[in-house]
Amino acid sequence: MRVDLNADIGESFGVYQLGDDERLLRSITSGSVACGFHAGDPSVMRRTVRCAISAGVSIGAHPGFPDLVGFGRREIAADPQDVFDLVLYQIGALSAVAKVEGARLHHVKPHGALYNMSMRNLEVAEAVARAVAAFDPTLVVVGLPGSQLLSAAARLGLTAAAEGFADRSYEPDGALTPRHLPDSVLSESGRAAERAVRMIRDGHVSARDGTPLALRVDTICVHGDTPDAAGVAATVRAALERAGITVAPLRSR
Repeated sequence: MRVDLNADIGESFGVYQLGDDERLLRSITSGSVACGFHAGDPSVMRRTVRCAISAGVSIGAHPGFPDLVGFGRREIAADPQDVFDLVLYQIGALSAVAKVEGARLHHVKPHGALYNMSMRNLEVAEAVARAVAAFDPTLVVVGLPGSQLLSAAARLGLTAAAEGFADRSYEPDGALTPRHLPDSVLSESGRAAERAVRMIRDGHVSARDGTPLALRVDTICVHGDTPDAAGVAATVRAALERAGITVAPLRSR
């Protein structure tokens, strides 16, 4: 058994510090770097890429809506061409930084509201997938299992990676629990680790109401802004390895 362990990184902005990327990078195998729209800025992007390279962590783009105030977690009405353009722009920006630092991108994972919209909205999903395909068809597209995004990626011949969340609660339909509801974020490292092992070893998790959910995933996420995300990621990785599960980056073509 094998799984990637990913986290959203590079989400500081200017003088505002968010998360502990240096510690987080010790445990993860893939990092999705904010590209300056929902978080991050050019200097943060470059520092984050350098740190990821030093830690041997695979790099991906984490494009979101242009919403620093809402951290990209507020849905914005955007037509498919706008979505295509903003995703392409952000992938291109991070790719340029990575190239200068001697690295390349391996995946694309939308952030926040853009991620959630691309899970259920066909037009948004197709716009995101088309932007990835137009830029580099070898990039892996990351999204929820059974989502519109992964279906759109597959139709375009892209590699699609199904993502599970160690630190988030699920609804009975397989969607993530909205963050304003109780117990939507699992910040206790033991609970997150148990959830991650069950996903890979048993292929299922329990929804917030106890409903069993079948869940086959290629990568597991710990959000960079979850309280003590670095500690959670370290505990999750240790638990996976104790269970005999190999933790390694996603394979790109």
